[in-house]
Amino acid sequence: MAPITPAQDLFNLSGEVALVTGASSGLGARFAEVLSAHGAKVALAARRVERISALAGRLKHAMAIELDVTKPESYEAALAAAEARLGPVTLLVNNAGVANTERFIDTTPETFRRVQETNVDAVWHLSQAFARRLIAGKRPGAIINIASVAAFVVNETPAAYAVSKAAVQQMTRAMALELARHQIRVNAIAPGFIYSEMTTDYLTSEAGKAMLKRLPQRRAGDPSDLDGTLLLLASAKASGFMTGSTVVVDGGDMLA
Repeated sequence: MAPITPAQDLFNLSGEVALVTGASSGLGARFAEVLSAHGAKVALAARRVERISALAGRLKHAMAIELDVTKPESYEAALAAAEARLGPVTLLVNNAGVANTERFIDTTPETFRRVQETNVDAVWHLSQAFARRLIAGKRPGAIINIASVAAFVVNETPAAYAVSKAAVQQMTRAMALELARHQIRVNAIAPGFIYSEMTTDYLTSEAGKAMLKRLPQRRAGDPSDLDGTLLLLASAKASGFMTGSTVVVDGGDMLA
């Protein structure tokens, strides 16, 4: 039996190079900070260059990469830029995402396509580009997809967003099965309601406050509530035998 690994070593990400999409604010910015604080070199990818540049300047061994995830033709250049500066990328966090407010009957084809392009297509194609580079270099690695409890329940969630996150959850399983033989782990985090740039207006509205009262913990999560799950899935020492899993972090929302 293997010796016990101390917690400070279990989540030590020294030697890892992570690329985090949607890193200009909210969960993406927090993920980049947490990974950096635990030893990883981090490439922050987003469209808002001024924001990711400022954040990269505050982190150790970090860089900013302008990236619009709806443009697959830019993925190779982004991965190459990260590798040239930080080393081969070993960890991909597919965090970039968009939401919509329309209910099913009112969702236009344009809105539906916009949500799917960012939340589904980008995860698929960027993961492909990342995995191909790992396989060509015969390197192990990990993909962390950001799903949502909306993949399982749709109570307060617009249909287009729920459909996109259900796709991410199933995509995680399919990718994990195919990539396991290459020592590439693929897992997902399914957050419940978390305060972020995307959700704060709703969560602080009267409707949002009423919704929060129905949750078992009577609160929305803070981005820091995802720190431990992120580190678990990022660390090969902590989750090396874990792939195809979606970890729900929702304050009991799915129980209600």
